[in-house]
Amino acid sequence: MTTSNAFEKKPLWLLMEENILALDLKDLAGEKLESSIQRIAGELDNSGYNVSRHGGNLLKLRWAVDKAKKAGRPLLKDFNTAIAAFTLEDLTDPYGATSKLLDDIAGTWPELRIPERRADVIQIVEKTRLDLLVAKAKSLSGDEGIRLLIKELVASQVITSALEISDEKLKQVRAEIKKELAERERVATLLEAVAGKSDEEKVRHLFEKNVSVELIIDMAKVDQGVIDAAKQAMEAELKEKQKLAEEEAERKKAAAAGPALEDIPSDELIGYIESIREIMEFSEEEKDIRVMCEQSSIPKSLVDIAVSEPDRLDELEKKAQG
Repeated sequence: MTTSNAFEKKPLWLLMEENILALDLKDLAGEKLESSIQRIAGELDNSGYNVSRHGGNLLKLRWAVDKAKKAGRPLLKDFNTAIAAFTLEDLTDPYGATSKLLDDIAGTWPELRIPERRADVIQIVEKTRLDLLVAKAKSLSGDEGIRLLIKELVASQVITSALEISDEKLKQVRAEIKKELAERERVATLLEAVAGKSDEEKVRHLFEKNVSVELIIDMAKVDQGVIDAAKQAMEAELKEKQKLAEEEAERKKAAAAGPALEDIPSDELIGYIESIREIMEFSEEEKDIRVMCEQSSIPKSLVDIAVSEPDRLDELEKKAQG
């Protein structure tokens, strides 16, 4: 049920009771009684209701006054007191709260059980719940108040007006909630894949899928101890993987660099030097020489000499030739 503002126009019976509530009981006694009734009728006429010239409505007003005189107080006073005593918890079920309210005060005011009036009372109870929700929302920090009213299905125009926010802000929060719900659906699917596994295995699985700690605790129903244990195990595995990766990178780097100068056989050394000379005929730029040498699988130890001490190549070649 979407919660919105209640009455666009108050029902006539309620306006009658509000006018009676505004009177002093002495205004309903003796010579003042009739003038008070006529004054209320006139005020109701001014509010857009035909009372003073409508026999049925004027009779209803007289009955309402008689009820107040008999009870010794305006009946709306008891009603308002009961409404003011409601808490949000009391109004979780507005219809149930309405039934309880009517049970409590129907002894002195049975007319509230009339179907038309009961519907009005339900609206009053719902409006009371909305007012309490708005009050709670205003007491919350950040966007929590907006989220509360969205969760309670409060109408958009009521939210923006009550919390004095723009339509764009409301759309932003709705989009965030939609995204969060989608993430919860994703996590639920991930948990289905590890159903029957240990808590630590579930946590590890969710960590690997980039699920936040807060959501893991909430949806996997695990405590912080399981989270910490899973983190430690994963950190140890990550360090080992990183170590192996670094070792593999060094191995590949060494392989790509080729053997040290002293480890190159003489016949291969002569061949590499000839290739370097051919490459240096194409370009004298160090970057170009290194790229082409790498493409030709020439050992880095020899390439370093070629770009820094090119004259030394002749010396190395003679030595290799014996």
